[in-house]
Amino acid sequence: MHHALWWKDFEFQDGVVTVKKTGARLRLEPGLIGEVLSWFPFYFVVEGWRLRRSSRSGPKIWFAPDRPRPWYLIWSVLHAAGARIAKSESEADAVFFFDDSTISGAVDCPSSARAINRHCQSIAKSHVGTVFEQCFGYPLNVDPAHFRGELVRKSEANGAHDGQIIQGPCVAEPGFVYQRLIDNSIDGGLVEDLRCPTVGGQIPLVILKRRPRGDRFANSNACVKVVETHTVLTAAEQAQLAGFARAMQLDWGGLDVLRDNKDGRLYVVDVNKTDMGPPIAMAMDDKIRVTQRLATAFLDFLRPTAVLEQRTRP
Repeated sequence: MHHALWWKDFEFQDGVVTVKKTGARLRLEPGLIGEVLSWFPFYFVVEGWRLRRSSRSGPKIWFAPDRPRPWYLIWSVLHAAGARIAKSESEADAVFFFDDSTISGAVDCPSSARAINRHCQSIAKSHVGTVFEQCFGYPLNVDPAHFRGELVRKSEANGAHDGQIIQGPCVAEPGFVYQRLIDNSIDGGLVEDLRCPTVGGQIPLVILKRRPRGDRFANSNACVKVVETHTVLTAAEQAQLAGFARAMQLDWGGLDVLRDNKDGRLYVVDVNKTDMGPPIAMAMDDKIRVTQRLATAFLDFLRPTAVLEQRTRP
């Protein structure tokens, strides 16, 4: 993976970094530079795993249409699992459909290979909201023309992080989705997101991401904590989230889940099929622990019997 010139994925101009694939723009500020510098120690840990385990007979994964770069969670999990990136799809044990686009097209897959995320082609916010309501029985998306009070306006695009709290009723703008404002506030003037990594619909652990209430839509965190799934999600809620992942046809990814203080309900506000991580603000020991836990779950998911188990699971 290190042989791919991943730094060519970016354009640098006038103090702004542009991600070529998605068009996301990040201004080069001290905070961003600090995050990049704090990311490198974990990168070198994963590079060590890759170098030590590259000669082992782990599963071979072919990624299409893109290969994951080092800042994507699957990259570190892949190497923690002792898996390898296949040189061609014909030799692959599994084909991982990896595309950072909001809406992806179909990709051919060898009939002999396990397919991962092949049919998860849309993670547009409106689609996520529609599937969420079908699975949970209550809505997240709202019609802004008829909604009175505070609501959230977000871009449909993946990774935009441009949410705004506005007043309804209002005129809907093309390219945006409108959602209920979820009260996920906790003590200390913070809000708390439950990032739920999912592997075959299962959630091996939960990452609590906390940030100041005024930065609720930002992509940075003041505090990150790793907890066991059962401590924050009931068995019924885990089953609901597994059903949601199946309905999204998401084999691997991350669900951004909020719990509303007003009614205690869960709301899945975003789906990430090419999730980044572990989060920058997470302690190094936790980054290693989370990656290794997810690597074990990923290897279990790749077992031949896992296909039958997933299909027969209620």
